[in-house]
Amino acid sequence: MASLPLLRQVLVPALVLLCLSPACAARRVSVAVYYETLCPFCSGFVVNDLARIFRNGLSSNVDLRLVPFGNGRVSPDGSMSCQHGEDECQLNAIEACVISVWPDAERHFPFIYCIEHLSLTRKWGAWQSCFHETGLPSQPVIDCYNSGYGRQLELRYAAETNALQPPHKFVPWVVVNGRPLGDDYTNFEAYICNAYDGELPEACRGKHLQIAQHTRASRGHQRNPRELAIVLAFCIALWF
Repeated sequence: MASLPLLRQVLVPALVLLCLSPACAARRVSVAVYYETLCPFCSGFVVNDLARIFRNGLSSNVDLRLVPFGNGRVSPDGSMSCQHGEDECQLNAIEACVISVWPDAERHFPFIYCIEHLSLTRKWGAWQSCFHETGLPSQPVIDCYNSGYGRQLELRYAAETNALQPPHKFVPWVVVNGRPLGDDYTNFEAYICNAYDGELPEACRGKHLQIAQHTRASRGHQRNPRELAIVLAFCIALWF
């Protein structure tokens, strides 16, 4: 039977390694944005709010899912109509193709940002300039759109949007870790900081951190797996 000192020498380093392992690492926060390309509120959110997490580094703690369909409709015959007309249907499909070709948000978001910035200035007809602006090749996206695959993606997005529970009431409709934010969607960073179970990143400091701490205090602090493993290792060391 192993002696107590030997047991301690084995268990404590093992628990410390567990604390540093990916299994114990903080989980990224899921953020889903349901929107449509020519909606002024959606464009304003993408350009003025969502873009901020790519500048302040919070995006590295987030799994971002963009769903460009919004308040569109799919008829029984499969035809689609969009709230802001045919241009919006086209741009929804274009953005869907960009997201499909480059699934990493760090790659596709600059293109989405470019189109939404053009939308805000009512210059969305120049959307192809975003290829030059972002350095992304145009052919994969054009092929995706012309082949009809963009439309298939839009039908999937339509089904996903229409299946939301509770149903979306407007766009942009922002959901953080499964929680719809409703009218408070511009404050999404506070919800990300509150949901993140690791050491809070620098981007959470200040106003958003204060809001997150207030919410955490109201529900009680919940230790994450890394904290629990460290505490357990410390207790074993004291016990033996």
